[in-house]
Amino acid sequence: MKKTIALVAHDNRKKDLLDWVEHNREKLKDHRFFATGTTGKLIATVLDDVSRLKSGPLGGDQQLGALIAEGRIDYLIFFWDPMTSQPHDVDVKALLRLSVLYNVPTASNRSTADFLITSALFADPDYKPIVKDYSVYLHRNTF
Repeated sequence: MKKTIALVAHDNRKKDLLDWVEHNREKLKDHRFFATGTTGKLIATVLDDVSRLKSGPLGGDQQLGALIAEGRIDYLIFFWDPMTSQPHDVDVKALLRLSVLYNVPTASNRSTADFLITSALFADPDYKPIVKDYSVYLHRNTF
């Protein structure tokens, strides 16, 4: 079963993500992808079915967040740079918050990405993450 995988990398991590994609091309080739800006352009040189969104700082992170909220992303591979301040840090935080909120399996480094795609659950067409019902939170704060 085709999975929809979001691929994102900060500037200093783009080569790392591209290397990971090239190394795992056979496992990834039958899936579809969403990627932000330049990352998408690089990934499209290795994989087919890559939909490119805007650059992260120009709204691409928010576009991915919307896809997650709509239930259209199965996995998020986000090689973020822990050593460089990002001008769009609030967008990055929001994207990661949504991946947790909607229980989307998320990898932020190569080791975790390797574990994710080699898991038996990755190939299981019936596996669906359980999404917690947060509706109780909507009723707590009345203004």
